[in-house]
Amino acid sequence: MKRQARGSGPVALGASSAKTVEEEADSATDRTGAGQLKRRLGRADLRAVPEARRALRELLRHWGRPGRSEIAELLTSELVTNALIHTDDDAVLTAIVSPHGLRVEVRDFVGQRPRMRTPNADDSTHGRGLLLVQSLADAWGVRTHGVGKAVWFELGADAA
Repeated sequence: MKRQARGSGPVALGASSAKTVEEEADSATDRTGAGQLKRRLGRADLRAVPEARRALRELLRHWGRPGRSEIAELLTSELVTNALIHTDDDAVLTAIVSPHGLRVEVRDFVGQRPRMRTPNADDSTHGRGLLLVQSLADAWGVRTHGVGKAVWFELGADAA
């Protein structure tokens, strides 16, 4: 059973780093198999979407059952794209992986909460992101913070 929560769960956010995405992914894994990726996303920089997917793929290369990392990449790209298209500010991507699961969060600095939209059959590129997150994530939600919000999802490593 999927759960949707708002404003719950631990979150790791921090300032952006001068490291490249690859350095962050390579240096983030410790001896327990846990790892972390942090990436600052520039305002309206859609090049960040494939870069985020590549960094997450590297972080998750030995994680979860087959297909789980591909789902994580898809959902991450949806959250990153939403933050870059629907806000006029930077965003911060954080992914925390452990042997038990993955939590991905995209934090932006705009207070307006995302809303589910019904996809228009005539528009093949908009309105499906949060529906995908709702359908494929084990849990997801929106957490408000002092300036803006964070949209997050979780995937268990062993889910079928």
